Amino acid sequence: MGERIKALRIAASASGVQLAQKCSISRSMLSRIERGTVSASVEMLDRIARGLDVPLSRFFADQADRIDFSFVPAGKGIVVDRISAVAGYRYELLGHLLSGNLFVEPYLVRLLPGAKPYTSFQHPGVKFVHLMSGQVRYRYGSRALEMQAGDSLLLEANALHGVEAIGQEPVCYLAVVFTIRN
Repeated sequence: MGERIKALRIAASASGVQLAQKCSISRSMLSRIERGTVSASVEMLDRIARGLDVPLSRFFADQADRIDFSFVPAGKGIVVDRISAVAGYRYELLGHLLSGNLFVEPYLVRLLPGAKPYTSFQHPGVKFVHLMSGQVRYRYGSRALEMQAGDSLLLEANALHGVEAIGQEPVCYLAVVFTIRN
């Protein structure tokens, strides 16, 4: 547990002295807790958790078991079928994360021949779009942005958004959606 407390303190860019002062405990007591030479009371752990701005349960979670990653070899993403207005958009899911509170969906999106513009995407979260090839006019709310290969866009996805016009083809972009799990 001491190692977790120290890792969280370092991640918060706090020195031992700063955290000890914030928690109203001595620096030597914090040091002994971090080194595992003393066991902290629940009250002491609660003060440290508040000082680090994390829930007390964070100290008890087995973080080694919660580390999650996904590796998708080139061309091996999961194709997600779309119908109706976005039928010409080929979505390939490039990974997923199951742990933590952040839900991440990275997609490789290819506009197939005959794909039509679609500006009615709207969903919770934040979206990152990186145009890899082609040229498009991308609509975000009342704004229209001319995008070419290499351009990126980060947006709040609760506003209407999407490709308004297709210029140079082929169009391929990386779209990553970030949402908080409830």
